[in-house]
Amino acid sequence: MPDPAQFDHYLADAGPAALVIRDHLMPIDGPDGVVFPATFAAGDGFPGGYNIDEFPDGTNVCLIDSVGSQANRIEPLFMHENYRHLVPQIVIRAGEKAINLLECGHRAGDAFARCSQLQESLKSAFQRALRGDFEPLAKIAPTSLVFGVWDSRDTQAKVPRLVASTIRAFNVKRLTRSAVYIPPVDYAALEVFSEEDKAKAEGDSKNRLAQRGFVHNPASRAHGGVIATGGIRRDAILSLAALRLLRAGSDAQRSLALQRYILGLAMLAFTANTCSYLRQGCMLVMDPQKPRESFEVFASGERKPLSLLHEEVLEYAGAAAEAFGVGESKTVDFEPWKVTQEVQEVKSKRRKKAEPEE
Repeated sequence: MPDPAQFDHYLADAGPAALVIRDHLMPIDGPDGVVFPATFAAGDGFPGGYNIDEFPDGTNVCLIDSVGSQANRIEPLFMHENYRHLVPQIVIRAGEKAINLLECGHRAGDAFARCSQLQESLKSAFQRALRGDFEPLAKIAPTSLVFGVWDSRDTQAKVPRLVASTIRAFNVKRLTRSAVYIPPVDYAALEVFSEEDKAKAEGDSKNRLAQRGFVHNPASRAHGGVIATGGIRRDAILSLAALRLLRAGSDAQRSLALQRYILGLAMLAFTANTCSYLRQGCMLVMDPQKPRESFEVFASGERKPLSLLHEEVLEYAGAAAEAFGVGESKTVDFEPWKVTQEVQEVKSKRRKKAEPEE
């Protein structure tokens, strides 16, 4: 049986401020392969497309996978057979769909969870967290304490992210690509529509004939991925300083059990092998020429080599979970009327705000 105090040095104030991992990655077809970064919608002065920051010296950094995206990729790990016993499996049923809370992008703060039968218990847990007691939230959604959560639509309770992972590419060369769709027959020649309609539709991607695939439809100079001449890197941090702030109120023993439990989950997430497939055109693997770098980093700036085996952490996490007492797994219903209620509340607040003061 693993020693529950095995990693207590990480919970001590004199312990490391954080654990850090740096993985050097490359495209599946080699270091000079083309990779497709995430694309983002336009807004706040950003034109949309790839997120590439350019600097005066001519260098640049391209975001391949954001911290939020990485969290949402790692969190479902706890639905898998070897890990599911470590956290409550909360399933929300909506019609024919059944969605695990671990799959909700905003975790315990997600609108889907808030508008379900979990509403009151989650609200109470967030209110307790605001008063310094994180145990109720750990009983419902412990991974919300690992990957962070913000109850932005209700109590405003905010829990910092303990595990943060981001993938970036350095000094990228941006590529474009072009394509054209050619229909198998000439629909105008078949008198489905006129030659005039055909001429108007070709080259106009917004035309209904083009949208439905009845005419030639070129797509020119679309995003074609990037080549990372400066390499691709995954940087992950486990903030122990933030973890030490988690308490179960004023109960020192329960606080220690809580911290050990969350530490076990966080170290599992931190050391897990992340999915190589990020999106179409973006498969990344470890660079065999550049081994993983991992350190314990102290507040003084001192860095010590870190050796943390995932299998060892799994045993510890199991013991910590058993000592803490994993929350109840259950299936609850989504309640659509709560969506209507929330929308009405928003409308009412806006109306009151717009009314002139007497």
